[in-house]
Amino acid sequence: MRVWKQITRGGVAAAAMVFTGLAVGNLAQAQATDEAPHPGKLVYDQFCAACHNAPPPGDRAAPVASLRKMNAQVIVAALTTGVMKPIGDGMDRRQIRDVAAYLAPPEAPAGTGWIDNNMCATDKRGVDLSSKPAQVGFGVDTDNSRRMTAAQAGLTTAQAANLEIAWAFAMPKTSGLRGQGVIVGSTLFYPASQAGYLLALDTKTGCVKWATATPASIRASLAYGPLGQGGPMALVGGDASGNLTAFDAATGKVVWRADPRHDKTTPLSGTPLFAGDKILVPISAGDVAAAMRPTHPCCKSHGALSAVDAATGKVLWTWRTMEDAKPLGRKNSVGIDMFGPSGAPIWSSPSVDLKAGVAYVSTGENTSPPATGTSNSIIAIDLATGKQKWVFQALANDVWNMSCPIGQAGGSARPPGPNCFFAGEGSVLLDHDFGGGPVIWRGKGRTLILGGQKSGDVWALDSTNGKPVWRHQFGKGSPLGGVHWGIATDGARVFAPIADPNVPEPLNAAGLYAVDIASGKVAWSWKASADCAGGRQARVPICAGKFGLSAPPVVVDGAVIVGGLDGRLYVFDAKTGKLLATHDTAVPFETVNKLKGAGGTIDAAGPFAGDGMVFVGSGYASFGQAGGNVLVAFRPKR
Repeated sequence: MRVWKQITRGGVAAAAMVFTGLAVGNLAQAQATDEAPHPGKLVYDQFCAACHNAPPPGDRAAPVASLRKMNAQVIVAALTTGVMKPIGDGMDRRQIRDVAAYLAPPEAPAGTGWIDNNMCATDKRGVDLSSKPAQVGFGVDTDNSRRMTAAQAGLTTAQAANLEIAWAFAMPKTSGLRGQGVIVGSTLFYPASQAGYLLALDTKTGCVKWATATPASIRASLAYGPLGQGGPMALVGGDASGNLTAFDAATGKVVWRADPRHDKTTPLSGTPLFAGDKILVPISAGDVAAAMRPTHPCCKSHGALSAVDAATGKVLWTWRTMEDAKPLGRKNSVGIDMFGPSGAPIWSSPSVDLKAGVAYVSTGENTSPPATGTSNSIIAIDLATGKQKWVFQALANDVWNMSCPIGQAGGSARPPGPNCFFAGEGSVLLDHDFGGGPVIWRGKGRTLILGGQKSGDVWALDSTNGKPVWRHQFGKGSPLGGVHWGIATDGARVFAPIADPNVPEPLNAAGLYAVDIASGKVAWSWKASADCAGGRQARVPICAGKFGLSAPPVVVDGAVIVGGLDGRLYVFDAKTGKLLATHDTAVPFETVNKLKGAGGTIDAAGPFAGDGMVFVGSGYASFGQAGGNVLVAFRPKR
């Protein structure tokens, strides 16, 4: 029941709508007694305990302590419409209800006071969309550069180096924040995923201009653009039920909702991207976690990229990472039929060269054999037709799922499970995805495609054929290490954050690395280190082992801003690597909406900026990390 790879990668207040009568908010919180154990414990022991009771270090199954930080609605969503649906499909409605009640802490319904008590004054609720957006999505621009000029961000390098907290906004029933916002003028649009809302906030004060209850939780960041020629400006996001929803940015009203998936069992984990009159939708795969269940018929799902009409959401074409899985003519150790090929999910936002008419995506590992040539790859796709132009595969034969150990014999404390039936048959068992999307870089007379991999590698490829131009590896990588969620560029250098949680010295390469793109030479590097002093050990129990950089950076003018797994936010000089400032967000906050707030791990969604402010979501309870529930806003120090 882990809430997983990019689970990790959601949750939703509307999950109860999936099963009529499943009133999660009113679940009984009966305490277990010696005579009558909590019925949810029996369900947990049967379906969940083997993976979640004591996952070994580096394993991506969330420990039960992290599950207990989630609310019941999030757990139900994960089991009924989310990444753990294959596990939930083996339960009946009562079992789902019982295990959610057992794991979730007792709490009163959140209601809407956290919104109602912080509404902007009536004359301040208007949303002005006449300004150019500070970003169009996760990658800031269609190149996925995560680069902002001083004019875009409303901040200079000097101001970014001298920030103070302006306000913090807390989300109810939330243990982690995994989406970035979009800023247009003085409005910040933000996906309060686990709370089940899309918010329009005033950038300077954090008051609410409008709030829309989402049909299902938005699992990633928002994309912003027009819904066809003459259509309204809209916010688009993929949700936990697998639907893509377009919201009118002026009002928050739903304009359309469509399912772009080729396979209704696969989740939408990455952020969509407007590409002219199309919206590009990355599609991941669900088997990687479901394979932990011995009776799961591993594995069938695979990744894809769909292009939908921006005006209607109608699918125009779909490029798939591989053919449909077929029976392999063999069974796993508990007698379940096996299938393949599968996997190569697209976890991240694509990039698109509109002038050249080419989209670029990156993929993860295969989850069952046979290995394909599209896993752990960067791929170019024709924007008009959806046909593949070229594939660069960084690591072949990486067939892995969560039933598998990491690496070959001796590389993991966990032996292969029944659905790692291919262990010892050639797979490297490394899970070295491209977790972040490709970045387009334009130099003098050439265009390169940049990518960061969980192996610790940073690649530069020729955009015309996908052949490597240069490569650097920082550290040895791991399933949650190396470059996890993405990279950024200032136009001259590419900045690679390295996570490496719980990797021992001297192998630990956690830090930030800059490579000169034109020459391929390392420009500078900065090594992160643990800081558990001054009460941080109590506030951030993970501080000694998880202090690297997993979320992608953002470049603001000449500054690189990046968040750490232990909740620290760093500001660097982009040219020299000098550390200009550090801010600790893993602290309690007094919030503008009067809800109890506390920060934690910064992961998945990196910092973003606009209207003279810097924003970061603090808290990410997945992977045994530090939960939290606050959106923190920084302004130049007064």
